[in-house]
Amino acid sequence: MKVLITDYGFPNINLEEDIIKKAGFELSTSQCKTEDEVIAAAKNVNGLIVQWAPITKRVIDSLNACRIIVRYGIGVDNVDLSAAKAKGITVCNIPDYGINEVAEHTVSLALALQRQLPIIDRRVKNGIWKITPDNPMLALDTCVYATAGFGRIAKAVHRMMTGFGVKSIAYDPFVSKEAMAELNVEKVEREDLFKRADLLSLHLPLTTETKHFVNSLQLSLMKPTAVLINTARGGLVDTQSLAVHLNQKTIASAGLDVYEIEPLESDHPLRKCNNAILTSHVAWYSESSIPRLQRLAAEEIVRALRGLPLKNPISI
Repeated sequence: MKVLITDYGFPNINLEEDIIKKAGFELSTSQCKTEDEVIAAAKNVNGLIVQWAPITKRVIDSLNACRIIVRYGIGVDNVDLSAAKAKGITVCNIPDYGINEVAEHTVSLALALQRQLPIIDRRVKNGIWKITPDNPMLALDTCVYATAGFGRIAKAVHRMMTGFGVKSIAYDPFVSKEAMAELNVEKVEREDLFKRADLLSLHLPLTTETKHFVNSLQLSLMKPTAVLINTARGGLVDTQSLAVHLNQKTIASAGLDVYEIEPLESDHPLRKCNNAILTSHVAWYSESSIPRLQRLAAEEIVRALRGLPLKNPISI
């Protein structure tokens, strides 16, 4: 059995090598960036571990022996799931490697923006000393904290925010109101999510249905004091419209860690929004999250090639 790591951004792949070779499988690595590079490297391999390489229909159609594709991370945007299903190839992700890290980053952005820390910091550094903020600042225990989605990370965010006394609501058509109620979270519909939220964070997968889940129409429903956070997938937000609404003060502020195009374009209007915090897709990171991700990916591909039950197969 042969395993290929198509590409990776880690300092080394010692963990994967140890796990895969101890299981009796061969391991090769590459740094593929194009379809052609993946096709050339993946001939006759039985399993792929992928980070950013494009695993398109053309790539999948060229795979003669592959049984399993494991994506380093949660999102599988770079893998054609329909083509893989048609080819009989199982696709897995690693949704549980950085739950707390992403939740902590989400909450950090939300708190910093709610307390207007970037604006006040900039004001002090510019020689302006005021003991009141320039804009309305709500007490957290009077706020509604909302999540779009109610998966692992959203649940962790709700747990973390509980200590601040917020009212918790969530939108997720695939989760029952009873399941949400177990965490004292109220299930709401999409329009109410935007209308009621004082702080709204996104925790949805990126699909054709969720692309631009936040667009100009939804932004116009939000409170002028509302805060929007996206640490999930860049395509969930129409960032051109978001920049317009931030500049017009339709909403108070936004914190983003992910973008439709990464790196964020140098001329993107968000870069000029003083009421936005922009981070560079780092929410997943901690010193322990990287080895955890590498280990879980290697263990999943070993399970697949041994014919054992998988932890995180993607179903479509």
